[in-house]
Amino acid sequence: MGYDLDPELAAALAANPAFTQAPPPPPPGVSEWEFARQLSSQFALAPMVEYYKKRLPDPSLYTVIDKRISVEDPSGEIIVRYVRPSGEGETFPVLVWYHGGGYVIGDLNMDDNHLRTIAVDLKLAIVNVDYRLAPEFPFPTPIEDCYTALKWVVENTAELKIDLKKGFLVGGDSGGANASAALAIRARDDPFFAGRQLTGQYLREPAIAYPGAHPEKYKAEIRSFDEYTDTPLMNKGLVEHFFRAYGATPSDVRVSPIRASSHAGLPPAFIQVQEFDPVRDDGILYEKVLREAGVPAKLIQYKGCLHGFHYTFPHIGAAVKIDHDARDGLRWLLKQGE
Repeated sequence: MGYDLDPELAAALAANPAFTQAPPPPPPGVSEWEFARQLSSQFALAPMVEYYKKRLPDPSLYTVIDKRISVEDPSGEIIVRYVRPSGEGETFPVLVWYHGGGYVIGDLNMDDNHLRTIAVDLKLAIVNVDYRLAPEFPFPTPIEDCYTALKWVVENTAELKIDLKKGFLVGGDSGGANASAALAIRARDDPFFAGRQLTGQYLREPAIAYPGAHPEKYKAEIRSFDEYTDTPLMNKGLVEHFFRAYGATPSDVRVSPIRASSHAGLPPAFIQVQEFDPVRDDGILYEKVLREAGVPAKLIQYKGCLHGFHYTFPHIGAAVKIDHDARDGLRWLLKQGE
């Protein structure tokens, strides 16, 4: 590894060498992905959970409600966690959030505390979706769960005290950003959303195609994937491993939104990418493609930073900047829909 990392991030990694090493094998009787979820929750994601737990707004300023909603293929239920700012008689814009983890790890708890701070700060209702994970529930179940939750929000605006005309956003990190980009395309084309279209998409560290599935005309622009084979936290091999476990058809727009026949008419996008991230160029390319299609788009790249580092080291300056920029980006998206 010879990357010019952000100094604070380099120091944090030096103090926590486990994050630069391969994980141990799972114990007997525990599957690879069960063990990966345990490690991720206990180590990589726990710092962000605790960081924002200490910064939660006063409980009087917001309400949190867990709802179970029915899903299909296979039939079952998922949980959505609804965070609504306080305000008697008020209605709010809404962000439907999909957590990261490559569709194989993660859950709604990883962003929960952080999203509560955003909801109060921006007076923004947030629906945090706990979609089912591969490989136990392979493609297309996770993305179909995400789409069902998006439609559920539209069908329950009165109960949720939201006003889609004030703002109807989708967003997510990594795999959740992939889902958000794919759902924005699907919602654009679905008559169900006529008159209640999405007004913005927040894509943090997005993968916009199954590895190798970018259209030929763009492949020369996707250099980061082959350059970052040994980056800590996330690298080419891990991205490929996650997508294989997801089990998606590479050419399917539900996993490769860059392959849509048109990107015109999509909602405005705010995109954040890390310099030393195998999917960095996905985000850079998608911002360009959206702009060329006439879609307002903003992109910020964080020099010297790694995929997902803000979860593991949320206290360092670059991670704090990502959070501040995210809030400004969400404000910008809300203004685009006015």
